[in-house]
Amino acid sequence: MCGRYALNISGEDLALEFAAGIKDASFTSRNWNISPTTSIPFITANDSAGIDRSISTASWGLIPTWAKDASRQSNAINARVESVAEKPSFRAAFRARRCLIPVSGYYEWATEFGGYKPKQPFYISNQDGSTLAIAGIYESWVNPISNQKITTTSIITRSALGKLIPIHNRMPVILPQSLWPTWLSTTQLEKGEVNDYLNMIDLPNSDQQLTFWPVSDQVNNARNNGEQLAKAIELPPPVTLF
Repeated sequence: MCGRYALNISGEDLALEFAAGIKDASFTSRNWNISPTTSIPFITANDSAGIDRSISTASWGLIPTWAKDASRQSNAINARVESVAEKPSFRAAFRARRCLIPVSGYYEWATEFGGYKPKQPFYISNQDGSTLAIAGIYESWVNPISNQKITTTSIITRSALGKLIPIHNRMPVILPQSLWPTWLSTTQLEKGEVNDYLNMIDLPNSDQQLTFWPVSDQVNNARNNGEQLAKAIELPPPVTLF
């Protein structure tokens, strides 16, 4: 998954959809071009059952507790599922601080290995228009200079499935509602439980609920915003040599 997504839902509707209370309503609930280090809403649980939930905000791009500064934050917006349980930057959060990141739709740019012109942006969302629940992790970091405490988060990604393969080789881990309580449980995972959780989120058909279409390259500029960024465009016919 690349580094842009959209969230087009009010805080009240978000709370209803995820059965969560709002701890922090400071986020901009309608943003069509969310970029790294933006303050975003994320959902956590307050109990081991994963039922009592809250919506808080975090800066997109995880900073591990041991980091000396935030210089690499924008490089940690995504955590690969293949290494999230082992990589030093992510493993502690994966075992103890799992979350859901609500997404109305996300943008992906076609690669040279797919079926479209490289760098063509696409908007990907649920077919029924409902909010995507993306598996994430979060962490608290204290700035050693200002002593300010900052909450940061990352989206977990996986190899692309099915219909999304012609666009890009990665996609976010999308969780159905039935898995939210287990994923959000505040119980710290023991070593033997890590693989159970990795297997749980290895869903083979999570592309089937999705739809996508090409969009304007206006989304390439993080300063651009608005509903028009996710509007479908017509692609020109492919160029041939003969």
